[in-house]
Amino acid sequence: MIIDKYIKPKTIEEAYSILTTKENSQIIGGGAFLRLSKKHISSTIDLSNLKLDFVTETNNYIEIGAMTTLRELEINEITNKYFNGIISTSIKNIVGVQLRNIATAGGSIAGKFGFSDLITALLVLDCKVVLYKTGVVNLADFINQKNNDIVEKIIITKNNLRADFQSVRNTKTDYAILNAAVSKHNKNFYKIAVGARPGIANYAKKAENFLKSVDFSVQNAEKAGLIASEEIKFVSNFRASAEYRQELCKTLVSRAICNVNVSSKKSNG
Repeated sequence: MIIDKYIKPKTIEEAYSILTTKENSQIIGGGAFLRLSKKHISSTIDLSNLKLDFVTETNNYIEIGAMTTLRELEINEITNKYFNGIISTSIKNIVGVQLRNIATAGGSIAGKFGFSDLITALLVLDCKVVLYKTGVVNLADFINQKNNDIVEKIIITKNNLRADFQSVRNTKTDYAILNAAVSKHNKNFYKIAVGARPGIANYAKKAENFLKSVDFSVQNAEKAGLIASEEIKFVSNFRASAEYRQELCKTLVSRAICNVNVSSKKSNG
């Protein structure tokens, strides 16, 4: 990677102006993953002076600033208090503490990385992304759209979702071969996301619809895992074959479904 000019704007307006007027400019979060690219960047825009590193809680929402590190999300009392701690669980095995102290929530979301564990976990929550010019968009829409905007923060609705995250790695600190997340709201409303396929996470809509029509059982959880494995597209790379990922999907999805139902029973006494 080659960088011609490194800029630390004092306002988000200044940052946006540089991004949209300077050709080949690039927002930098922690820079942990950007440095792996072979890009030639004319102007790198560092947001660290914009006070976007925060985790706050209101009556209805959790708000996460774009420059909040993954390590802070991992250990933060607010993010750990909700959704069975899915955010911390999805982050805790990403490479090592040193990297998690550098990589940021906004960088992970804006990068739309196929290997992202955090995106997979957030997709099963009621999660929105706040962009400087565009405003508020659903995370699922954001990751499938092209945009030239700045992520300011992530907003997660506080509700009674039970959630679970699963992943498989060759080694503990490696990138995931496959990851999956499941949430359950009320009796039969599920969200299922599968990522590191190695593409960015997708919803398993057919599996979700199947679960709406049946009561929970281990057998139905396994059937949903099978359905998810057949509807999601998998690709081979140096970490694993598409066929292996498909087999993993069955287990990870069914295991996560079982876990959210176990947590539901515990929460109901």
